Amino acid sequence: MTMDNNTRYNAGASVMEELFSEEVRTGMQEIKHISPDLWDMIVSFGFGDLYARKTLSLSQREIITLTSLITQGAFDQLRVHLQAALNVGLSKEEIIELIIHCTGYVGFPKAVQAMGIAGEIFKEN
Repeated sequence: MTMDNNTRYNAGASVMEELFSEEVRTGMQEIKHISPDLWDMIVSFGFGDLYARKTLSLSQREIITLTSLITQGAFDQLRVHLQAALNVGLSKEEIIELIIHCTGYVGFPKAVQAMGIAGEIFKEN
């Protein structure tokens, strides 16, 4: 069953409220000023179509997201999703273990950088 775009957008916005602080959401909306179309895709598809699905929990989805971002070396987005992972119940220990596990697949440089970023996020919390 497909949702109309307003429903998708609203579902995505709701998930984003659960994942991200108001400060982070405001920062993310800078994209909206540059490209309203990309912003709509991020909210409607990224969070409405993907994150709002029911089979996996938000914490399970964040495990997948963190792993994917580390693999890509997408460290700016990793910072935001580390905070989201904590917001939806992942523990510091689980995140550390996830990063250690990624070392075997992504190599030490990406894992070490991810761990450094995680350490910064942990200090802020």
